[in-house]
Amino acid sequence: MGRYFAIGDIHGCLDKLLALMDLLDVDWSRDTVVFMGDYIDRGPDSKGVVDHVLELRRRHDRVVCLAGNHESMFLNYLDRREEEIFLSNGGRCTLQSYGISPDEQDRRAKIPPKHLQFFETLIPCYETADYLFVHAGVRPGIPMDLQDPFDMIWIRHEFFMSVHGLKKTVVFGHTPFKGEPFVGEKMIGIDTGAVYGGMLTCLELPAMKFHQV
Repeated sequence: MGRYFAIGDIHGCLDKLLALMDLLDVDWSRDTVVFMGDYIDRGPDSKGVVDHVLELRRRHDRVVCLAGNHESMFLNYLDRREEEIFLSNGGRCTLQSYGISPDEQDRRAKIPPKHLQFFETLIPCYETADYLFVHAGVRPGIPMDLQDPFDMIWIRHEFFMSVHGLKKTVVFGHTPFKGEPFVGEKMIGIDTGAVYGGMLTCLELPAMKFHQV
């Protein structure tokens, strides 16, 4: 049986991502690496992070890429919707990494086609027999087949301060916890604020082992 390596919110911190990947002893023929979303914004090299994740996915079959709220905001911005929300949440760093000016007329023209396809095809969650991997969490008391994709990338305290009611352990990012990952009742939060000077965290399952840089 293979292992799962879930990697928390990267937010353009390519240096930390590269250092973390060097630490992990992934057996690419058996193990699965799950990226929890929020590849972009706030950090210095969003484009470089996406390039690296795409290269990993090109070379290995067992790479899962979840959608984060920052990718959703970026797609909205490219379509000229909710622009200020994106810019006020670290989006200017992403624009700079792609060489896009805020007054650019054709914003999508500066995004490599493979990157656009990446952002547009990210999945809301990934389920195994024992775990549910999702960027932000789920609405407590709601069956999985009725969960709102909006909640999966945006929910915070309503999720992790409650009992979610699912039988599986939920692994999530999105909400940064200082220092140590958050471990609650059948839930594990692995965003430890890499872009704010904290650690970039990977959770190895089923060993329940944390790797950090």
